[in-house]
Amino acid sequence: MPTDYDIRDLNLAPAGRLRIEWAEREMPVLRLIRERFAAEKPLKGVRLSACLHITTETANLARTLQAGGAEIVLTASNPLSTQDDVAAALVSYYEIPVFAIKGEDTETYYKHIHAALDHKPHITMDDGADLVSTLHKERTDVIGNVIGGTEETTTGVIRLRAMARAGVLRYPIIAVNDALTKHLFDNRYGTGQSTMDGVIRATNVLVAGKTVVVAGYGWCGRGIAMRAKGLGANVIITEVDPLKALEAVMDGYRVMPMREAAPQGDIFITATGDINVIDRPHFEVMRDGAILANAGHFNVEINIPALEEMAAEPPRRVRPYVDEYVLPDGRRLYLLAEGRLVNLAAAEGHPSAVMDMSFANQALCTEYILRHADRLERMVYTVPEEIDREIARLKLQAMGVEIDVLTPEQERYLASWEEGT
Repeated sequence: MPTDYDIRDLNLAPAGRLRIEWAEREMPVLRLIRERFAAEKPLKGVRLSACLHITTETANLARTLQAGGAEIVLTASNPLSTQDDVAAALVSYYEIPVFAIKGEDTETYYKHIHAALDHKPHITMDDGADLVSTLHKERTDVIGNVIGGTEETTTGVIRLRAMARAGVLRYPIIAVNDALTKHLFDNRYGTGQSTMDGVIRATNVLVAGKTVVVAGYGWCGRGIAMRAKGLGANVIITEVDPLKALEAVMDGYRVMPMREAAPQGDIFITATGDINVIDRPHFEVMRDGAILANAGHFNVEINIPALEEMAAEPPRRVRPYVDEYVLPDGRRLYLLAEGRLVNLAAAEGHPSAVMDMSFANQALCTEYILRHADRLERMVYTVPEEIDREIARLKLQAMGVEIDVLTPEQERYLASWEEGT
């Protein structure tokens, strides 16, 4: 067992191990990769620092990387997303150092990121780019060891591309989030299901008949809207992108500015990656009892400082993960999970079956970086198409689904220009 780690309680390990094993049942692609990694050891001797949500699915990714020979250290990518029993199991049973405690304060959160960077990684694996940002701003003493990295989520990719444009990114990073087998499935089906799961677990409200306002109609917003509609909600979409707004209209949703949606909504869910999407003018006109939740990576999409300033008294914790803010006119607004990722803070995050594909991308992209490090520049790369397709093929195989194969005649036709009408 590692000697250097920081978790809540090692005694939680047995329960965590059972949940890790349960998640593995729904992660056949990652299991196949782990079997190959165990035989080939493509990551042998590689130090890897990963800043991810410490969940059962992440545990199975860590086991896969470890099987490939990597020396891995884990830290949390969100103060509320750690599953403490999983952290304990990783340390106790799998001998993987973990620095993460659910509910840790900001100071502890960054202390844990520094502990992961003390590992002097060759590869970074990030979810939100806090690890990479800290490395570039405060830990340049170890940046010389790094040959590449991966990024899991939309918000992190946005930050990294900004770093690349500014010319400050010091090593190549693959945007795992942009893989089709990631955002088409994880962001849509994973976020859709797990976000509604988080809202329901936190509140136990009936969604049917409620008006649910979804801010943002990217892949995450699409998934949330789809699942809310499936539960019987009347869904309103707010957007700034005319193409996405048009798509939402064509998908059958009402689309309007947040200022018009604010007085109509019962449940508000942000999924934009931007700041102050729900702001003071919106709080001023919301219904009594409106529920506010965030599915974006950082807790900035709902302007919590403005809500605190507007409240007539300090917030009251009325249920786990539900804070009541009473406004001067007596209206009550309910903020879920302190404005952090509601699916991970108030529930268990994405189902294992979709994280199977996301984390398969992480594992194979790590291998790709090691094989091609001498040819990669200091920029953000998309996932190579061959990796994306291989993961889709393996997932279909695991699901027992067969597809057609082009005949030689069909391949020749598609490659030719001579034939027409």
